[in-house]
Amino acid sequence: MQKEDIQVLYFEDDGCIPNNPNLPLVIYKAVFNEETVRKAETVLRRHDWSNSWTGGVFPYHHFHSTTHEVLVAVKGKAVLRFGGEQGADAVLETGDAAVIPAGTGHKKLSGSSDFTVIGAYPGGRQYDTKTEKNDRTLKEISRVPLPEYDPFTGKTGPLLKMWGK
Repeated sequence: MQKEDIQVLYFEDDGCIPNNPNLPLVIYKAVFNEETVRKAETVLRRHDWSNSWTGGVFPYHHFHSTTHEVLVAVKGKAVLRFGGEQGADAVLETGDAAVIPAGTGHKKLSGSSDFTVIGAYPGGRQYDTKTEKNDRTLKEISRVPLPEYDPFTGKTGPLLKMWGK
């Protein structure tokens, strides 16, 4: 994985979606290829990102206040908006992944009919789905621990450096 294969995006609180005040969204382009994407869930589990599911991305802005999340595109292509209504759009296609810090908004804007992701959480943490911030969600976000492992490379991954682990 080359440095240019990683995109880092910071978002501020937009009044509705809190985003994460300290951690950036990290997009890994082509972290898997057509052949290795079948093993994505195994790689995530090996690096302690579990409680996984397979499906789509909600077509409305939402965030998780209790955990960080990784989304790996295992089929198709979609445009996702991160950071709330005034956020940034990113294309995820087969083999790409996004590591979304707790509190960071995301939604699917458009995509191919076969667009499918695997979602997982560090340490197998339980996730919630929120659409609007409040004092409780802000407190929950501040308590979410940093992951022990980069979801793709383990103890020496770029995520850990960017997130200050």
